[in-house]
Amino acid sequence: MSAAGTPWARAGLRALQACGVVWTLPNTAIGLLLGVAGLAFGAHAHLRAADLALVFHRWPWGPGGAMTLGNVILHTGDTLDAECVTYAHRAGWCQEPAILLADHERAHIYQYMALGPLFLPLYLLCGGISVRNRFERAADRYASRGTGWWPFSALDDLAPHP
Repeated sequence: MSAAGTPWARAGLRALQACGVVWTLPNTAIGLLLGVAGLAFGAHAHLRAADLALVFHRWPWGPGGAMTLGNVILHTGDTLDAECVTYAHRAGWCQEPAILLADHERAHIYQYMALGPLFLPLYLLCGGISVRNRFERAADRYASRGTGWWPFSALDDLAPHP
């Protein structure tokens, strides 16, 4: 059995996740308020325990897709297990295979749990919803490779930025 699979390692991971959930509670509260508001307009909630997220599907506002706030995902569609293109692909920077929206949003959950109340100001300082935003590029990287959700990796600094 690997060290990561030991009961102590699993307990340590759960403790870190619990700390992350508490650290990002202010963001999660905003997501909950918006999600609950959407319930009156046809949204429905679904717990994705493996992703540590409460998802509001068919959220009635926005241009489409999903938005993560803490441990809440506001999603305009029916399922997060849908393919989508990366930000770089959409911007015409490169041709990349489709990713799963659930994986992209899971990366944002990890980012929120690590940065807590610092996430939103840093996200906005990095450009908001944009291909130039390192948070979005990291989420795409995680969705395509299964690693690399941290937005401040040295490798991300080497990526093209037209």
